[in-house]
Amino acid sequence: MTKRWRDIGSLYQIYPRSFQDTTGDGVGDLNGITARLNYLSCLGIEAIWISPFFTSPMTDFGYDVANYRDVDPTFGAVDDFRRLIAEAHARNIKVMIDLVPCHTSDQHPWFVESRSSLDNPKRDYYVWKDPKPDDSPPNNWRSQSGGRAWTLDEKTGQYYLHSFLYTQPDLNWDNPAVRREITDVVRFWFDMGVDGMRVDAIWGISKDPEFGDDSPNPHPPHDLEQYGAFIHDHCKYGPHFAEYLREIASVCDEFEDRQLVFEFYPDEQLGNIYEQYRQVIHAHPRGSAFFMEHRHMSWHAQNTRDAILEYMHRSVGNAIPFFCLGNHDQPRVVSRLDYERARALNFLNLLTPGISVVYYGDEIGMENGVLDATQLRDNFSPANSTVDSRDLERTPMQWSDSQFADFSTAEQWLPVHANRVSVNVTKQTNETRSMLTMHQTLLKLRQAMPILVHGSL
Repeated sequence: MTKRWRDIGSLYQIYPRSFQDTTGDGVGDLNGITARLNYLSCLGIEAIWISPFFTSPMTDFGYDVANYRDVDPTFGAVDDFRRLIAEAHARNIKVMIDLVPCHTSDQHPWFVESRSSLDNPKRDYYVWKDPKPDDSPPNNWRSQSGGRAWTLDEKTGQYYLHSFLYTQPDLNWDNPAVRREITDVVRFWFDMGVDGMRVDAIWGISKDPEFGDDSPNPHPPHDLEQYGAFIHDHCKYGPHFAEYLREIASVCDEFEDRQLVFEFYPDEQLGNIYEQYRQVIHAHPRGSAFFMEHRHMSWHAQNTRDAILEYMHRSVGNAIPFFCLGNHDQPRVVSRLDYERARALNFLNLLTPGISVVYYGDEIGMENGVLDATQLRDNFSPANSTVDSRDLERTPMQWSDSQFADFSTAEQWLPVHANRVSVNVTKQTNETRSMLTMHQTLLKLRQAMPILVHGSL
């Protein structure tokens, strides 16, 4: 690699299930990413971030990890990933992967042991609590996927905590052994040649040690069982939050030019959102956090300017700004706005200092998929519907106008959008004013003019 993270200007997020299928099973794989590296190099991309490809039962499509150190057969094998790293580095493209430190799959060997008995050595790897005297859950915490964040284990008579699906039990970060396990996972992938990690759902690594009830939301939704019915002042951002962040990030000190970037969604219910951000950004010199406020910001120049400047003001010292428009959990930018506004926002995002993050397909203006109820695959939330499912922003990459858009040779895991006929890489490559040409021009400009990466807004 000829560039350090400090000088990188772009990061391209790849959702591996939907980028390129090379086996004909309708699901993208690691070899598919390798096969498309020339496209990314020609586009002007300098780093890629790959969503989870680890061994998993796929109840949350890889964010329920059953083995942190292996590749799920759906995506290939460890040697395929080693080849991907080598081919990316040969093109001066850095490789970032996901770290999911707050929970595992319920099929992870740690949890299988943990739930086997009250005195198992790994019992304290997870958060177990006795029921209240009336046998109800230990507190009122809610899961982000809906309902209570506690599930009773009939065998041992205790509840385990899961901030997401019941198949994703929370790790107990107050246990030093757990923290050692996770930092060893980081070392494993850094030793293999991975250049960085995006750290998932970091707010959950520290919680109220007393496990007090979350405060009720004074303006609750209609359904009081929803996550939004409470202010989450006990289940996240606990007293050891910054300390544990520093512990993860300190692994970077053992290697040459490694980077962590933390998933961060400001929680306005908890007060000053930039105080939360400060804790994240100052956790370690090689730790940064995504700017994700475009996802809900009203379309207004002053609002946009103020938010960007505030984020830049907080990104002091060695913290690298990472500007995002969307990701695998957010509706596509064209569907949130409209084509012309999305083009303008992409233009702005490609000219902000630091690292501009591009979600796969946004460079050609892909829209949310159009799915019927039988085609939904994501079961994260009981409220999932054909208008708000996370599947909508995860449909296959549109490489051409063919039946399967050159993503696969078979029926895909999610149907490709019908607008592939007009919105695809092949067509836009030859159009001087296409969204793709605009991205390529500005990404190349970022490489040629370091002031766009290092300068002020």
